Amino acid sequence: MSYTNILSETQNGICTITINRPKKLNALNIETIDELHNAFSEADEDPLTKVILITGSGEKAFVAGADISEFADFSVSEGSDLAAKGQAKLFDFVANLSTPVIAAVNGFALGGGLELAMAAHFRVASDTAKMGLPEVSLGVIPGYGGTQRLPQLVGKGRAMEMIMTAGMIDANQALQYGLVNHVTEAEELLPFCEKIAGKIMRNSSVAIAAAITAINAGYQDGEDGFEVEIAQFGECFDTEDFKEGTTAFLEKRKADFPGR
Repeated sequence: MSYTNILSETQNGICTITINRPKKLNALNIETIDELHNAFSEADEDPLTKVILITGSGEKAFVAGADISEFADFSVSEGSDLAAKGQAKLFDFVANLSTPVIAAVNGFALGGGLELAMAAHFRVASDTAKMGLPEVSLGVIPGYGGTQRLPQLVGKGRAMEMIMTAGMIDANQALQYGLVNHVTEAEELLPFCEKIAGKIMRNSSVAIAAAITAINAGYQDGEDGFEVEIAQFGECFDTEDFKEGTTAFLEKRKADFPGR
């Protein structure tokens, strides 16, 4: 599929999606959100894609926020609709994807950019990255899941402070907070993420998808994460990956998972 604002390339089981609006510091507009949805959908449906990396083009920004010019004149109903559609189409969609998603945060991740990174299953940052939710400085609040995912990741008090002050934290502080899993030098960011992806790909993609479902259930209202875990655990027993994994273990060899 051809895109205007993003690049998507799959190699050796890893799909790298790059937001490519460097003159706008990779800011998210409606068109880019649509393209990202399509790219993530395409990668998730490709049986050869085992891990997805999301990053930004250039050295300055992962995503420096939403494109404010698109919604500066919106009404209440238009604003609510913007948030609802964006969450459904991209942010919640990514969070619940069955293919693991790693955010490679290569620079500024602000507003919608940080919200996109938080929607990924986990994050790795370059030592030049800076992160924040500055929306209250514009008279609005985070609308793409930021008020929910940031407290889950860093705790309520830290999230309150970050959102209320509209300030930025650097990569090392993000690591201390638990907002990112690792910090690397800028030139090592993608190779480091690819190394982690390689470790993920050694395992059962079916089991990983089940684990994502079970983990996410624990953070959803009305869901009993333990019950979902039990159900997903049981369903694994009916997969070819389970049969291969247990057989390989008993035969003392490396498993060759079929992904079914």
